[in-house]
Amino acid sequence: MAKKSNYSYIGIAFIILVFGVIFIPKIVDRIQNKDIVREDSRSNAIAKDAAIKTKDSNLNFLVINGERKKVPAFSFINQDGKTITNKDYLGKVYVVEFFFTTCPTICPRMSRNLVSIQDDLKEFENFGIASFSIMPETDTPEVLQTYAENFGITNPDWNLLTGKGEDEVYQLANVGFNIFVDTDNFEHSGDFALVDKNGYLRSRDDNFGNPKIFYKGVISEQEKMDEDGNEQEITMLKEDIKKLLNE
Repeated sequence: MAKKSNYSYIGIAFIILVFGVIFIPKIVDRIQNKDIVREDSRSNAIAKDAAIKTKDSNLNFLVINGERKKVPAFSFINQDGKTITNKDYLGKVYVVEFFFTTCPTICPRMSRNLVSIQDDLKEFENFGIASFSIMPETDTPEVLQTYAENFGITNPDWNLLTGKGEDEVYQLANVGFNIFVDTDNFEHSGDFALVDKNGYLRSRDDNFGNPKIFYKGVISEQEKMDEDGNEQEITMLKEDIKKLLNE
């Protein structure tokens, strides 16, 4: 029995030796050539997931009556006397505001916050801002040009827009962008709207899981919050602009 067992061990050893001679060089060769299929598959899957996460901003669309809200067609004159339409912003991410140059309260604060956004995103060529005047009769291109110079507006895609009647501005603000504007009493919201490269209104979720729709434009990053305890949202807006720029 002992002799038979010895033959069995010799046979097993012989099989192991043959396996090593045939297969080990192949395994070594695969390692040297980095041909490890399982590891490559896992790495590719991780890379693919990372790419998807980078491309998908997870920002909401504003949906009304079951349809994604898209910016309506518009045509205005900017501070340089050029006609600017919604088509000029296609392929760009942009922020929208409604203001007027003689506003003594919230408008200067909003403009300074937009300049902060402009300066932080100056390396992005496909970022813009659209500032619509609610007082087109007095906010002429020349007045808007002076306003732009005073506030340090340098982004070539930041257009201060005028040249349409108050009724058209009212319609564009309240219906087109869902931003409150009362042209009769010169009142307007201090909020900013965010538009993606395809012209859709976008925003992140609020604390209840619903789209924020707008971003508070009056409170600065330095102030952090206002007297009512509302926190600044400029930092949030900067983050979301970058997300859309990467879509």
